[in-house]
Amino acid sequence: MLCIYDFCNRWFCVESGSIENPSIVLLHGFPSQAYSYRKVLPILSKDYHAIGLDWLGFGFSDKPQPGYGFDYTLTEYVSSLESLLNEVAIKKVSLVAQGYFAPVVVKYASSHQEKINNLILLNPPLTAKHANLPSTLSIFSNFLLGEIFSQDPLRASDKALTSCGPYKMKEEDAMVYRRPYLTSGSSGFALNAISRAMKKELKTYVEEMRTILTDKSWNVQTTICWGQRDRWLGYDGVEDFCDVSKHRLIELPMAGHHVQEDCGEELAQIIAGIISKKR
Repeated sequence: MLCIYDFCNRWFCVESGSIENPSIVLLHGFPSQAYSYRKVLPILSKDYHAIGLDWLGFGFSDKPQPGYGFDYTLTEYVSSLESLLNEVAIKKVSLVAQGYFAPVVVKYASSHQEKINNLILLNPPLTAKHANLPSTLSIFSNFLLGEIFSQDPLRASDKALTSCGPYKMKEEDAMVYRRPYLTSGSSGFALNAISRAMKKELKTYVEEMRTILTDKSWNVQTTICWGQRDRWLGYDGVEDFCDVSKHRLIELPMAGHHVQEDCGEELAQIIAGIISKKR
């Protein structure tokens, strides 16, 4: 485990495998942590340099106070991701991005295609129906209730993680996700700010992501892995999008929104298989 700094903020990351091997950066969804890839990292580390990151505002990364240099907008996340990857990925890298942060990663990748070997998206919001946050998350953007609920560890972590699929958390895992909310109010303030920004900007970013991934200038090998028991994002339209964009679609029947939680070992093998074909 180590911390990496962009211009102003500290990112927490988990690193495994030799730095001499090809790098894979694993980016969690909203709301989650790099801890969600705990079953994926050990398998990938056998042949790759695997790095799991906590987005700013989540887990054990910094949670700057909104209004003081970072307002948790998706545009700011793109810029911060660029600064971070300039530090951790000197050579070309493969990116794995999950859920509602996938549009941020695609936006970054659109301007840095030459730096990316593979892009693997796990249950990203791909259709117009996906462009609205589910009620479980949008409640955190509420002016009054959002500020209260975002300070509740059980609602902010346990409920948010288990309401979107078949995932059943063990108590020891739940405590890892709760810890940031139990130790500081800054986690709740960040969750509230992120939810507001997502609610405002998600539609635009989803539309832009669809445009980028279907554009003829897009040259990054892209795979979409879809947990079909996702209670937040419906499967309707996903297969059609992949057919039109010519991107590979891998279906995971037993997984929900957080694919890495529900079938981490299987996902690790899928990721390794995708990347090995490119080498």
